[in-house]
Amino acid sequence: MTALPLAIDFGTSNSAAAIWQDGAVRRLSIEDGDETLPTAVFFPVGKAPMMVGHAAGQALIDGEEGRYMRALKSVLGTPLLHESRLLGGKRRTLAEIITAFLIRVKERAEAQAGMTFDTALSGRPVRFHSNNDAADAQAEADLRGCYMAAGFKDVHFMAEPEAAATACHQMGSASIGLIVDIGGGTSDFSVYETGANGMRILASHGIRLGGTDFDHAVSMSHAMPLLGHGSELRREMGDGLLPVPNALFTELSTWSTIPFVYTPETLRLVRDMLRLSESPEKLKRLETVIEDQLGHELAFAVEAGKIAANNGERSAIKMGYIERGLEATITTGSMNRALNDYSFKLKEAMYQTLMHAGVTPDRIGSVILVGGSSLMKLVENEARAVCPMAKVHRSEAFTAVVDGLAIASGAL
Repeated sequence: MTALPLAIDFGTSNSAAAIWQDGAVRRLSIEDGDETLPTAVFFPVGKAPMMVGHAAGQALIDGEEGRYMRALKSVLGTPLLHESRLLGGKRRTLAEIITAFLIRVKERAEAQAGMTFDTALSGRPVRFHSNNDAADAQAEADLRGCYMAAGFKDVHFMAEPEAAATACHQMGSASIGLIVDIGGGTSDFSVYETGANGMRILASHGIRLGGTDFDHAVSMSHAMPLLGHGSELRREMGDGLLPVPNALFTELSTWSTIPFVYTPETLRLVRDMLRLSESPEKLKRLETVIEDQLGHELAFAVEAGKIAANNGERSAIKMGYIERGLEATITTGSMNRALNDYSFKLKEAMYQTLMHAGVTPDRIGSVILVGGSSLMKLVENEARAVCPMAKVHRSEAFTAVVDGLAIASGAL
């Protein structure tokens, strides 16, 4: 049976699918009964099939040999998307991996709905790339190509905060509201107005900043110093000391680039630095992370520490798999200091959205928080600071966008 358009929220951290059926949103369970699917893949060593979602994460936790990958959406619009690498016994590009992931989503959605989907309505951030129109256009073209390669014949896009506004605008009684959609890789904002003729979008704006950036900042400030970040190296010739280069720590603390640090060249670099290090015990830990491919274990530990600190707990980023008893203390205060620059960028982006809409902050009656990273208290705090007269509402953090996409798909 050929059916309705399939609404897909292909996210940096999680994905979801839904349809508009019999006048209502029907979310499709594309992950063992769950309405969201972690946007992650795992390639076992050899030629075993690619795993996706929770199965991919479980393979990593279980210590299976292979390559785990997350934040695939972050590479859209970049040359990295088309570079081939050996994964699962075969050379593949990240474009092919995204396509394979979308094929799984399509197959599972069709199995759930009992129909074939030829048309997709996909969410997209307002900006894949801040201040780079060419990269932004290329990212949408890249994503469209992946959808077409996955078997869709027709692909449409809708800005994610506008989809969220479609689903959530009735949460507040105010006539003018602001959607604050903070995802894994981007932050998006829409000012909307409701009236006798329904809801209309006044302006939308977005920046390339999200939860994976929060993880990166926390990792660089809390975990990476224990691996040698900020330490010094002796010169091979002459007196004086040199700082340890930042590049490797930056890649190791960024979800989308972690898989690419596990190379013989990187290991040789770390061992050269270890030989000259003023803090050899720290660089030895870095060597262990690269040699044993522990980057994702570290990233998950950082994420868990961030969540605990966001909940007001004094916690620790546990790193005992690197060295017995190793951990980095994290508190709400230390996390907020690490994220201070990002707080400013979020506030600035909200003001810019209001300016584009021609609306002063005091006219915003409702702020609706959307997206998994909107659960960070700093997001709510900045939204209240920008819109002091507004009531703040929390939507369905992980499904508001796909609900709005499903509603909009009824018009296709």
